[in-house]
Amino acid sequence: MDCEVDFTSSGNIPENSYLFVFFNDEIVVKKQEAVVLIPTVYDITRLNKLEAAALQYIGTFTGNSYFAAKITSKDAFAEFTFLKLRNAAESITEECGAIAFRAYHILNWLKNNKFCGCCGHAMQVAAQPQEFAIKCVACGHLVYPRISPAIIVAVIKENKILLAHSSRFPAGRYSVLAGFAEPGETLEDCVRREIREEVSIEVADIRYFGSQPWPFPDSLMIAFTAQFANGEITVDNNEIVSADWFTATDLPEIPARGSISRQLIDWFVEKNSTH
Repeated sequence: MDCEVDFTSSGNIPENSYLFVFFNDEIVVKKQEAVVLIPTVYDITRLNKLEAAALQYIGTFTGNSYFAAKITSKDAFAEFTFLKLRNAAESITEECGAIAFRAYHILNWLKNNKFCGCCGHAMQVAAQPQEFAIKCVACGHLVYPRISPAIIVAVIKENKILLAHSSRFPAGRYSVLAGFAEPGETLEDCVRREIREEVSIEVADIRYFGSQPWPFPDSLMIAFTAQFANGEITVDNNEIVSADWFTATDLPEIPARGSISRQLIDWFVEKNSTH
């Protein structure tokens, strides 16, 4: 998303500003016939659902201001629709999806960083031009949003893709493998290590595919493709319960559209489909 951000002066909140409201991992949207929209401040505050003071300024993108808030009950929002944020990209625009991820990430980060890790005093949002940070009111310690890099990789063996069922997945769902980068590790080394640890095979020809912010809670997913080099699949029975090679015409249940895991699988299917 190409945009300019100014965090220093939210000023009075314009009624046409967009408002990202979250209940746990769901986002509030409004539906107009077949169109799914992010509500404006006017849509929600006119119904006395939120006070302006409860809103967190997220930034100004392409001339529009964006705010975010968390709620603890759905009761007052019966006229709106709630979507799982993970799946919202299927329904809302790409730009709104990216900002929703940003807003959710920032709200969770603020919630988990109320006090200074150096001296224990309260933190407050710092006025930083073109940046977002919090600052300790006592010692001045400055903290930026935490971003945890993680790799996700489509491993290819001839005309098959490696998919695995994680212990965290719903029954029957498979996806490509992923894992967090460790200190002192390159992303390519992380790809090799994660594949080796989770399914006991070696890979080669690692190539960058793309990336996606994934605020559950604070990841940046960096996607790669890789070619099978050698070994036999042996799952770790910890994170990975089962794994196998699948053709483009014989896939199990896979993640919903909008995630970069699905983009990798769709790339494989398109590359291996007969026309």
